[in-house]
Amino acid sequence: MTNAYEKAERLRQLPPYLFVEIDKAKRKLLAEGQDVIDLGVGDPDLPTPPHIVAALKQAVDDPANHRYSFTEGIKELREAIARWYDRRFGVALDPNTEVLPLLGSKEGLAHFPLAVCNPGDAALVPQPAYPPYRSGALFAGAEVVPLPLLEENGFFPDLGAVSQKAARRAKVMFLNYPNNPTAAVAQTQQLQEALDFAKEFGCAVAYDNTYSEVAYEGYKPVSFLQLPEAKSLGVEFHSLSKTYNMTGWRIGWACGNAVLIAALNQLKSNVDSGIFQPVQYAGIAALEGDQAPLEQALRTYQQRRDLFVEGLTKAGWQVAAPKASLYIWTRVPTKEPSIAFATRVLQQARVVIAPGVGFGPSGEGYVRLSLTVPTERIQEAINRLSKSL
Repeated sequence: MTNAYEKAERLRQLPPYLFVEIDKAKRKLLAEGQDVIDLGVGDPDLPTPPHIVAALKQAVDDPANHRYSFTEGIKELREAIARWYDRRFGVALDPNTEVLPLLGSKEGLAHFPLAVCNPGDAALVPQPAYPPYRSGALFAGAEVVPLPLLEENGFFPDLGAVSQKAARRAKVMFLNYPNNPTAAVAQTQQLQEALDFAKEFGCAVAYDNTYSEVAYEGYKPVSFLQLPEAKSLGVEFHSLSKTYNMTGWRIGWACGNAVLIAALNQLKSNVDSGIFQPVQYAGIAALEGDQAPLEQALRTYQQRRDLFVEGLTKAGWQVAAPKASLYIWTRVPTKEPSIAFATRVLQQARVVIAPGVGFGPSGEGYVRLSLTVPTERIQEAINRLSKSL
């Protein structure tokens, strides 16, 4: 007889959450009144720009915005997204068939395999990687085929190493640049190789471009959809979370191939009822309003990045300045496993860092540090790490 109180088998397939013990230890220290600096989470500490908040407040006052918004979102938001893609990337999108608002890019990325994969299909998933790629594929009953991201390859997958058997069964391939957690960026030639691979084997490309606007010193990350023929197989996921400090607002989108967008829309229409409409109007204000707050945020993040690189280098770490993203990805400066090192750093320095193995086996030997704390806290973290190590 089955036990109704046992969790589903699909949840048992998920890898262990290696951050849980560190989180427990952090909470214990906080409960004891200890001062803990959390560099483990990529949640911007800067406020959402005022004009975006004002747009939300204005929309909330209209009772017409208090009802269901429907999964496909309001037309005005889809059109604003299409205009933004044209301005930013020179990519033309049909707002009626090639743009789908999301409750944050995370839910779209996790739901996408459910929309396109059948049990027994293969999903090509980078590792280390943002966890929803893997969990979404497992929930869909797909076999997860890892694409190791190695430093010697610039943290880009070696697609030539994928077995022919797995490639022929692949229904989706996840890619993410600028990358979380490695902060790597991709060249157009590398993306073209991925597109050629997808065309050869007929798999969809799910390109996570969440960090395209968080870049430094004039660097402008590209869109996968800029490649000729990319829309024949590609869907790109984007978010307002990191660009406009809107992580809690839960608004993003998918865009690209109309057939794949329709499949994701059909799935979502059965599991959610769309984004609260005032948040959608705030999204329009973000995309089409004053961009000065974004430029100021980037100057702030770059200052923090430079402080990290200088301070950790002086402390004996091997740290390279990332061209984009909100993260420093660096080798563990000792011979310890990453989770053991992260645990010791928390206990001795009262600093939370993310162990690389938590993002997948290929992340072993690395740690991730976030730029989402104020400069003075970063300096304090550097001082503590230098003393304790």
